[in-house]
Amino acid sequence: MDPSNNISRVGVVGAGAMGSGIAQVFALKGFRVLLMDLSVEALARARTGVESSLGRMVRKGTVSEVDKSATLERLTLERSLGALEKVDFCVEAVIEDVDVKRSLFKDLDSLLRAGVVLASNTSSISITRLAAATTRPSLVIGMHFMNPVPLMELVEVIRGHSTSDATHFLTLDLVRRLGKTPVSVSDFPGFISNRILLPMINEAVYSLMEGVASREDIDTVFRLGMHHPMGPLQLADLIGLDVCLGILEILQSGLGDPKYRPCPLLRRMVDAGHLGRKSGRGFYEYGE
Repeated sequence: MDPSNNISRVGVVGAGAMGSGIAQVFALKGFRVLLMDLSVEALARARTGVESSLGRMVRKGTVSEVDKSATLERLTLERSLGALEKVDFCVEAVIEDVDVKRSLFKDLDSLLRAGVVLASNTSSISITRLAAATTRPSLVIGMHFMNPVPLMELVEVIRGHSTSDATHFLTLDLVRRLGKTPVSVSDFPGFISNRILLPMINEAVYSLMEGVASREDIDTVFRLGMHHPMGPLQLADLIGLDVCLGILEILQSGLGDPKYRPCPLLRRMVDAGHLGRKSGRGFYEYGE
């Protein structure tokens, strides 16, 4: 029997791009979803974003109007953590800051019912360290969705030092219920995706800084030579240069290897506020 069949109500904390995407995917698959954020503006953007995403799916014929309406009906927006006390599974998707996440995990641990799994969508932070902020370390696991969540098939499932087999198997089954493919990963900095991806992006930034090639030519090599959908500098702009820098810093400190040292150009651009698409300027310029 699929252990995830006992899960019908899911809480998602953090209504940014990742959190709203995660909430959409769960709601589309029939779960009642409570999306929580302290910001009224973030919740409003999340609702609009989910509606727009579902609208695109309707136009492509992958979702019906009936399914769209039912998905939106299953999604509830909430500003209070207290509303999560009755969920069957909880996913954290707040900013990539270990202190913020540990503080939130401590609060959620005291609020959630006994036996409820607490998953983090972190892209690089130690699951073991997050679990240590709770009294339920066996029920803490990493559930790293890819961006954009509704379109990307992969989910990294990361076991912390104390994550139980039951929590691991339940999460794998839950990912499959979402129509996605889980990959089990051990709790090392950057896991698999970012441990490999971010050094590639970092090297592309070094190549740009050293004048090896232009931004366009660097990206063209990867699009045409490696058949990537976009080049590493374009991808960095999509991810956010501040996010890229933060992950590289975690890789460098966590693994103690100088090969992960962030490129000075990347650090300078973040200092200048050129964060990529979200700020309107990164390695490329973006209009409204």
